Amino acid sequence: MPKSKRSTVVALTQTEKKGREGKEKLIEDIRECADKYDYLWIFSVKDMRNTFLKEVRNDFKTSRFFYGKNRVMAKALGTTPEEEYKDGISKIAQQLHSEVGLLFTNRTVEDVKEYFSNYTQPDYARSGCIANETVVIPEGPVKRGVDPMPHNMEPLLRSLGMPTMLKNGIVTLPVDYTICKEGDILSTNQAHLLKLFYYQLAEFRVELLCYYHNGETTHLK
Repeated sequence: MPKSKRSTVVALTQTEKKGREGKEKLIEDIRECADKYDYLWIFSVKDMRNTFLKEVRNDFKTSRFFYGKNRVMAKALGTTPEEEYKDGISKIAQQLHSEVGLLFTNRTVEDVKEYFSNYTQPDYARSGCIANETVVIPEGPVKRGVDPMPHNMEPLLRSLGMPTMLKNGIVTLPVDYTICKEGDILSTNQAHLLKLFYYQLAEFRVELLCYYHNGETTHLK
């Protein structure tokens, strides 16, 4: 007879009293999902955007996502063979570090892989990202898209490093201005300017790392 994992007691004595009920509820929810769903995936997302994750959740209405609180999620699953909630699931718990989350689902492996390989969304790059193209704003009246830049934006543009001025109420550049060059590590000002000019140099993508099924963990990377 295989050993039972269901009666494992989780000690929360080292966690803060504040929020303890929430952590206990999270542990309970994760264990219920471990019993209910056939597959448990670990996914990775850099620069999480709640709007995009909401779209993914909507497409997986019959599944459950958990993101954040890695230590509590790992405790719910058990990080050692002695503590694990189900046979072999501690190998998944050991992968809960950095920006990763859990997906419990009954959808097939092929279906999940296909969905996430096709799901991408253009996004605005944040500071610290590497620019994948050179962006130059030409001299003369400043536009974003096809519309003139509003005159009340001129002080902000100047504060972000653009040598702009107002000529007859029109935001103007006396020379070409390069916001970034391909390969630049973007500063906060560069990232802000790219967003103001509607340049989306980043891409939101969910990366599948591994999955657990019937006691076995399969790594994709």
